Amino acid sequence: MSAITDPRDPPLMREKSAISYSYDNLSGWKSVRFLRIGRGIYHDIRRRLPYYWSDIRDAWTYRTVASIIRMYFVNILPAIAYTLDMNRRTGHFYGVNEALFSSALAAMVFSIFAAQPLTIVGITGLISLFNYTIYDIIVIYNPSIYPQFMCWVGIWGAIFHWVVALCNICDYMRYVTDFSSEAFGFYVGTIYISKGVEELISEFTSRGATAGYMSAMIAILYFLTIWSLEKIGSSTVWRAGFRGLLADYAYVIGTIFWVGFSHIPGPLREADVTRVPISRAFYPTQPRSWLVPFWELDTKWVFAALPFGLLVMLLFYYDHNVSSLTAQARQFPLKKPSGFHWDFFLLGCTTFIAGIVGIPFPNGLVPQAPVHTDSLTVYETELRIIPTEEGEGAEIRRPIVNAVAVVEQRISHFFMGLTIIGTMTRPILIVLHTMPSAVFAGVFFIVGWGSIGSNGIMEKATHLVQEDRFIQRAEPLLKVRSRKILLWIVCQLVGVAACVAISETIAAIGFPVLIIALIPFRVWIIPKWFSQDEISILDDMTANNKAVLSSLGGPPRFPRETGGPQQYGLERRYSQQKRGASRQRASSVHR
Repeated sequence: MSAITDPRDPPLMREKSAISYSYDNLSGWKSVRFLRIGRGIYHDIRRRLPYYWSDIRDAWTYRTVASIIRMYFVNILPAIAYTLDMNRRTGHFYGVNEALFSSALAAMVFSIFAAQPLTIVGITGLISLFNYTIYDIIVIYNPSIYPQFMCWVGIWGAIFHWVVALCNICDYMRYVTDFSSEAFGFYVGTIYISKGVEELISEFTSRGATAGYMSAMIAILYFLTIWSLEKIGSSTVWRAGFRGLLADYAYVIGTIFWVGFSHIPGPLREADVTRVPISRAFYPTQPRSWLVPFWELDTKWVFAALPFGLLVMLLFYYDHNVSSLTAQARQFPLKKPSGFHWDFFLLGCTTFIAGIVGIPFPNGLVPQAPVHTDSLTVYETELRIIPTEEGEGAEIRRPIVNAVAVVEQRISHFFMGLTIIGTMTRPILIVLHTMPSAVFAGVFFIVGWGSIGSNGIMEKATHLVQEDRFIQRAEPLLKVRSRKILLWIVCQLVGVAACVAISETIAAIGFPVLIIALIPFRVWIIPKWFSQDEISILDDMTANNKAVLSSLGGPPRFPRETGGPQQYGLERRYSQQKRGASRQRASSVHR
């Protein structure tokens, strides 16, 4: 898209203060309020509390209803899918009820108490990986202590969460840029897709070739169904209201159809594909009480759980906070303030509760959190007339989609939690039991591709292979040499590859360290390989809204020089926001 400034563009595109920043003279690192115990939490609550009534009053719109239905499916389907994986690999300790309990707990706590209720919290693939990797270690010694050990991991993790929140260490998240958030999103998408493939492989090995091919067909067609319906929603075919309904209820349509398809009498039903295993309503999968007897664990194992609790905190520090940043990213015109310190303190509370009741630890969902905000965003389509050089009167009519407002509220998250609690009842559990596991493999593909297909890494890679005559002359990336763009992509993919590689070994519990290392790598190494002008075009803040950054001690310090980098930053932001209509909103609609 062209980056030429148009006076009709929304104010956000013309914002003069939206300049690209530098890590030169890092005085911002010294301003972290480390010794001001609890100040970040105090200001988060004080800043957000006056908006609490409006968070309820503003919710009564159609967008909220559509968001509740959409996010119920987007949240619960991956949660169950990951739980099926954990169930196989943790001695059947975690089941569907544990997944539902964890998702409902997180939804209720964060919808009522969080400073940023738009951030969807639930079960991620990374905590699934963490849980069964710990099981692989514990089973070497004594598999019977796994529930108590995981409980103490949660207790230690909660303590570390509270320390980080009270010491205002979340302030460092204001240095997260597209470099690290794009790499992390690409990694998460890769894990999702690989888990979908593993689900289908498991079907071949456990049920045979017929069930395996049947499952593969359902998974692929389910993916294509959801992708097509959401693609129609972000197109210009038919009327806005109709294509909007198709996109809003894509998961409902696709799930009902393909679950029903697997029950068609005859050869299809005789394929005997794996279906979701269920247990007694509102009871744990294993014959135990909800309270784990953590006090019975030997002292040596209590302290052995401490480093694992630290790793949980490191994972959630990055995963949850990046989820919150992407849910409040620059393409969303948010008005209400955020609160990272208070929300991280709340996350410590849910981690503690999850540990003592024996359910997966919930945290922010990277692919789903921005989808929630997007489902609440009001878009307007304007038809822009662009003159051409073919002569007087020649013109091109191009539809431009603008995000004009976000329904910032906490009701959609709250009612989504209520629906998940309702899913734990016996009638709904029986309905879940009718679902083939292949549908969840399709969910992995959808969410994974959503995190990869709209990723900035893919955008830059596409630019490199695109034919020159189809590239807009005002494209900011043209000001960076191709080999430098390639080097930037390689730097990001090396981080992705390292995380994926370690995730496939018993050392997978160390992957949070690699994820966190993306931030200092961007701060100290990248500036040595790229000029400030190049960084200004290739990188940007994941969230630059003042209402968001105010919770993180304010934005990082900007360099005082004028000219080049600032102008490139303006051009890049303008170009990104115009591309956002088709790239960033892969699952959104014209409304």
